[in-house]
Amino acid sequence: MKVMVHIDDADQWRHALAERLPEAEIITSGAPVAERRDVDYLAVWKPSEAMLREPTRLKGIVNLGAGVDALLSNPGLPADVPIVKLRDAGMAELIGDYVRYGVLHFQRDFDRYARQQARGEWHEHAVVDKADWAVGVLGLGAIGAKVARMVADDGFTVHGWSRSPKSLEGITCHHGDDGLADLLGRVSTLVLLLPDTPATRHIINAETLSALPPGASLINPGRGTLIDEAALLDALGDGATEGRLRGTILDAFPREPLPADSPLWTHPRVWVTPHMAGPTPLKAALDQVADALRAFEAGKALDTVDRDAGY
Repeated sequence: MKVMVHIDDADQWRHALAERLPEAEIITSGAPVAERRDVDYLAVWKPSEAMLREPTRLKGIVNLGAGVDALLSNPGLPADVPIVKLRDAGMAELIGDYVRYGVLHFQRDFDRYARQQARGEWHEHAVVDKADWAVGVLGLGAIGAKVARMVADDGFTVHGWSRSPKSLEGITCHHGDDGLADLLGRVSTLVLLLPDTPATRHIINAETLSALPPGASLINPGRGTLIDEAALLDALGDGATEGRLRGTILDAFPREPLPADSPLWTHPRVWVTPHMAGPTPLKAALDQVADALRAFEAGKALDTVDRDAGY
């Protein structure tokens, strides 16, 4: 089996994969074109259109991340080649820590205390009990379910939402359009962990934001396309006074890096991080990639990406 790797630090991935797959020939996308044409498998993150069109006998693609939106929207993607993606690989716990910090940031009023410090103002806020601070998690896949469980284990009341019915112990699960409306009206903090699909783009818009209780907060370690930015800024208000939305912590954006002229950089109720909530732990990811490639080669059934669903 011959595999081509395309990702930052591709040489590191190549050496590590070669140790796990001594029977395979592993090259990187920096190899000559003639060597790239006869690969059996791609292990890639955001390949170019030309790169996807090069192989002449491609049997499978391993997406080196949980999000497949960039790959599925690539016009060079072969129509009949199965795709597998990294499923958690240790990212969920890191994203869970990011979300737990964000929930506490608002529940314990650190946003308000930061503004008070800038004004030299000493004023204590009453603490809302965790059980009375409901957290909504949109997206209950492998990562969303893990994050919901972590937040619930901290003592918060957690509501989860998915397109189809799910059942998770300790989590109040909602589904469908009616379930989304029900969840939005209950939560103090909303967390976005949905994939980027036609059905989820701008799922956070003027209508859904208006359904949140006044003073709710928003955390997005998921996909930037989930949010209508104009509606978000409108819900946040001008920053001098609290809008309907108290504040937001954003880690993902439709354009990355976030453009220098984006109003999100300077809005006093927005906290921006550079898509760092869930970096892929290399060892666990490599193990998943090696297992997937061996399964491909052996003709075993794999949990492949549903192109129509987008995940």
